[in-house]
Amino acid sequence: MNRTLFTKLVCAFILAGLFQFSQAAEESRPNILWIIIDDMSDNFSCYGEELIETPHVDQLAQEGALFRKAFVTAPVCSTNRSAFITGMYQTSIGAHHHRSGRGEMKIHLPDGIRPVPKIFQEAGYYTAITGWPNKSRDNLGKTDYNFEWDKAMYDGADWSEREKGQPFFAQIQLPGGKHRSGTIESTRRFTAQFEKLMGDKTNPADVTLPPYYPNDPVLQEDWAAYLDTVRYTDHFVGEIVQRLKDEGDYENTVVLFMTDHGISHARGKQFLYEEGLHVPLVIAGPGIEAGQTRNDLVEHIDIAALSLGLAGIDIPDYMQARDILSKDYKKRTTIYAARDRCDETVEHLRGLRTQRYKYIRNYLYQRPHMQPNRYKDGKDIVKALRAAHEAGTLNATQELLFNAPRPKEELYDLKNDPFEINNLAGEPKRRKQLETFRKRLDQWMEATNDHGPESQAMYDSDMAVYIKSKNVDPVQGKILTRNIATMKRWVAEGK
Repeated sequence: MNRTLFTKLVCAFILAGLFQFSQAAEESRPNILWIIIDDMSDNFSCYGEELIETPHVDQLAQEGALFRKAFVTAPVCSTNRSAFITGMYQTSIGAHHHRSGRGEMKIHLPDGIRPVPKIFQEAGYYTAITGWPNKSRDNLGKTDYNFEWDKAMYDGADWSEREKGQPFFAQIQLPGGKHRSGTIESTRRFTAQFEKLMGDKTNPADVTLPPYYPNDPVLQEDWAAYLDTVRYTDHFVGEIVQRLKDEGDYENTVVLFMTDHGISHARGKQFLYEEGLHVPLVIAGPGIEAGQTRNDLVEHIDIAALSLGLAGIDIPDYMQARDILSKDYKKRTTIYAARDRCDETVEHLRGLRTQRYKYIRNYLYQRPHMQPNRYKDGKDIVKALRAAHEAGTLNATQELLFNAPRPKEELYDLKNDPFEINNLAGEPKRRKQLETFRKRLDQWMEATNDHGPESQAMYDSDMAVYIKSKNVDPVQGKILTRNIATMKRWVAEGK
């Protein structure tokens, strides 16, 4: 054999080996699947809920890691989603006002910050986002980001469209607690459909409400229906897992299950109490030790960093999320959260939580907790609460929802007061502790470049979109206009 032919054969052999090695490396990278649920707290049986059973989420927890103390940094969907899709605090990127940047004035991410799907895409992953059930497999799922973004960061709705051997990063968005909607009529339509599918439904008489809600039949029926949305969600999780198994992807897919904030209720969604911030987080798949239960504090934005870490992709230095699965991860001692404008309702809350204590700062303390808000005031549960308040039938704990002015600061001992009822901020013996938390919160706000209240021009820009929305009928339009006028009047009055 002459030298030239021998050299060509050797080169061909080496190239073939490199190609096979590259292909094997590509196929060995895990798929990453996020299952993100709307409006749902940790009412799953693996988290201790006793009134219902959730076998599919429980099974994921048994096969992987269950995080008992996972918290959102923003208790409403668009701000939450803007945060976890970038791995950044929503207050740091100016995306902290709910449904903002929708009008003439836009919000752009700070220079250099990229959404997580874009990073996965650049690393060779197929990126997908969809809803469930999705029989046609072409329905893009919920995004709801408050900043401008390129739709091309998603390759499609279905990961099965990827190239052979190409790993995928996908999200499945489920309505979760939104299935029950806001009225008793819509709730009953859901429960009828659910009972037909599952064979039974949760009995409202069996429901035990948190002590800050009255045992009103409307609230009990709604909470029972909410628990059935949890069961419905669990049913869909079972279907998703089965699809992965049927298509041969399950063994190489990390499945991450999380909700975007807590239950939509008067003290839940939109607020910094446990009912609004505490969420389930379950992760299972290759690289995840089975049967783990983690009790350290984690933030929902961490799913950005840990997902990149599992895929072997460098985590950007700017990212505030942490890879909570890495060997060198240092556990948090404190988590932070913020709530700002939600729809037309202007609010400004900041808070932190340690393993034992919760500290909340109410900047607009002169305003009531139950500020006027078209979205929430349209719910029958809120109407029932307001009616009970006006009738004088609420006890002192339940009246916390309506107290005005609110305290400037709130401090709760979660070990002895898990429902956050007894505010300790005014007790002299808590002064040093309060000062510590004040300083810690101020330092976090400064270090993370908290953008604070939005400008009047931005508010007006987004409110113009709200008022002109096709989903707003004349009656709702009047409510919106009245609420917007109230917000502006309170600002003028210094509230």
